Amino acid sequence: MNVKIEESWKTRLQPEFDKPYFETLTDFVRNEYATGTVYPPGGLIFNAFSQCPFDRVKVVIIGQDPYHEPGQAHGLCFSVNEGVAFPPSLQNIFTEIASDLGVPRPSNGCLTRWATQGVLLLNATLTVRAHTAGSHQNKGWETFTDAVIHCLAEEKQHLVFILWGSYAQQKGAFIDPSKHLVLKSPHPSPLSAHRGFFGNKHFSKTNDYLTQTGQTPVQW
Repeated sequence: MNVKIEESWKTRLQPEFDKPYFETLTDFVRNEYATGTVYPPGGLIFNAFSQCPFDRVKVVIIGQDPYHEPGQAHGLCFSVNEGVAFPPSLQNIFTEIASDLGVPRPSNGCLTRWATQGVLLLNATLTVRAHTAGSHQNKGWETFTDAVIHCLAEEKQHLVFILWGSYAQQKGAFIDPSKHLVLKSPHPSPLSAHRGFFGNKHFSKTNDYLTQTGQTPVQW
């Protein structure tokens, strides 16, 4: 498969593209797009990588699935296209940013502005069938995104990994906390946000660490 992914990432991830599991995954995803509605649009499956080349990554936020309703998903976890109503988790993220940093709620939920500053917004599963959460889990995407996280954790230093919820925390369990800053809390979902997401101050903690390690803070 000629994977259309940003060149610095393609160079590092080519071994994954050459493995049998990725060929099986590719066949599954192509069939899903050919026979039904799948999100995000095909050209945006690897948008997180396009917006945040390997050498620019300084923060990694790990999500689970793309949004599965029309017009929402565009390849960045937690993010929605401009003009789309904020999903509940994103509303809670902006609430915490306002509390932590005093930054007012933005006019739109498109987080490309974070990605271009070096925030990799990585879903564990990069595609999903319309209206069916989790429909593309356990097809191979998780293996691929594990490889992405391993590559970052091993090749780079002083990254910030933001792990919200047990799923993300399990996915990042191998990250060396002496080499990177690993921030953990409950998920921003309305089901769990009041159990410790609110008040986690992850955004100020991220910027403090970036400053301490000679990096430019993120304008959240």
